[in-house]
This record gives sequence, structure tokens and C-alpha cells, in this order.
Amino acid sequence: MEFIGVSTGGSSIMRVFPEWARVLGLPTARLIGHDVPLDAAPDRYRALVAEIKDDPHRLGALVTTHKIAVYRAAADLFDEIDEFAALCGEISSISKHGGRLIGHAKDPITAGLSLEEFLAPDHFARTGGHVLCLGAGGAGTAIVWYLARRADAPERIVCTDVSADRLAGLRDVLTRGGLDDRTLAGHRVEGPADALLAELPPGSLVINATGLGKDRPGSPLSADAVFPAEALVWELNYRGELDFLRAACAQRERAGLTVVDGWRYFVHGWSQVVAEVFGVELTGPTVEELSRVAARVR
Repeated sequence: MEFIGVSTGGSSIMRVFPEWARVLGLPTARLIGHDVPLDAAPDRYRALVAEIKDDPHRLGALVTTHKIAVYRAAADLFDEIDEFAALCGEISSISKHGGRLIGHAKDPITAGLSLEEFLAPDHFARTGGHVLCLGAGGAGTAIVWYLARRADAPERIVCTDVSADRLAGLRDVLTRGGLDDRTLAGHRVEGPADALLAELPPGSLVINATGLGKDRPGSPLSADAVFPAEALVWELNYRGELDFLRAACAQRERAGLTVVDGWRYFVHGWSQVVAEVFGVELTGPTVEELSRVAARVR
């Protein structure tokens, strides 16, 4: 199996995957990382997908930061692309079934599984909290999509990004998916989003989906940013400098915050793709076992 990312060698999955292979009885315990820079040319992505497609020994791949770039450069190489992948223009899972190359966008599943572990079914109705999603890339888009479709959907979702095109793309995904985009407010920001944070009511959900703190240094908020009382703060990263996470942890007791890092998001994201690539059925107990094994070698 392969892993297409920015700095794959630093990911815990390089230590976790062999242990998961043992637990799941996979035919291989080998995971090959491909480090691709953020500004890579389309030909690089296309070549990687073509190599996976043409080599019978290469069973599939997980794609992290480059999900949109892989879709744009190589979508025509796939025999099948799932509905959300086509809707969002991104591919996070590459697998082969019956000689066909399949592309999936697993982020909505991963986002849902992770969110429901700390977000009560009636949270937004009960608290009146809003959502501030910092980042409108693949992960941010999937999270907003999931929240907008939720039975207990928030009244207002604010999403930021440095790219106006990504923000427009997010709105387009919602409208083409038949969702009401009037709850969504998009803001192009080039610096800290402290002012938007300050407008949130108590009980809001604040998400760092920018990649800042892992792939790139920094945080989408300044060191002076103040989280709303009783907020849920979700850092999608689990490694790196994690400035956003550390700032939230420093305010946790004073503001009554619930602070969650990206570890379970990592576990759900990888286990979903591994299951797809190897045709494994994931049950609740299996996921918990995989999480325990991963924690031991984190």
C-alpha cells in the first residue's frame, strides 16, 4: 500500500501500519510513502496514479494534503469515482477492485465518525453554538458538508481560507449537493481570524482545518485569540508544532473548553482507507482494537 503526502516519514502510520496489518491479517505490512511538495506539478500526481494503476503489486493508496490535486491531474485515469469525490473534486482513497481503479473521498465518513465521538446529538439546538471552520480545503469542505447535512445542523457556519476559489468551491459543493448554503458565510483571510472567533456565541465549534501547525508552521489564530466559553475546539492535526491546539489547551479550564486533537481523525481516516484497499469489514470493536494498537506506537 502507498501513502501520498507532504512529509510521510514523520507520520505515525509508518509505525502503526505494520501492527494493523498483523491485527487485520493483511497480505502485506509494507507501506510506501511518497513525499510530494505542496507546489508539485500535475505531472507528478498523474505519474503516481498511473504507476499504482499499472502495477499489480501496488494495491492502493491513501492521499492526504494532495487530494484535490490528484483529482484535477488524474481523475480520467480512474475507472470509477464515488459521488462525493466527484462532487468535491478530490480523491483521498485509491483502491483496485476487479481490475478497476477506484477513487473515493472518505473525508465525510471520517469527519462524521470523529465528530460524533465528542459532539452531542443535540449540541447546536441546545447551545445555540455556531461553527468556525478555519480552512476550506478537502478536510474543511467535508466537515462543513457533514455538519450541514446533520439532523442537528448549526444555524450558522463560518468558513475561512486564503483562497477565494476554495471558498467558492465549498459553496458550490453545498448547492450542487442540494443543501441550503444560506447558513454558510465564507471569508477570505490572509492573517489571524481572531475577529471571526470573537463573534462566536458560547458553545460554538472551532476547527483548525488549515494544515497550519503540521505541514506549515503557525496557526490560523494569533497568540491573543480568545475562544468562546464552553466551545468545542477541534485540531485536525495530531503532530507538528500544534500552536492552535496548545493555545486552546491553555484556555481549557478558564473557558470550560472541550479540546480534541486529530488522533481519532487519523485513526478513522486511515482505517477507512485500509479497509477499502484490502476489502476488510470494520466493526466497532475492530476500530477500537486498531486505536489501542496505534496508541501503543504513536
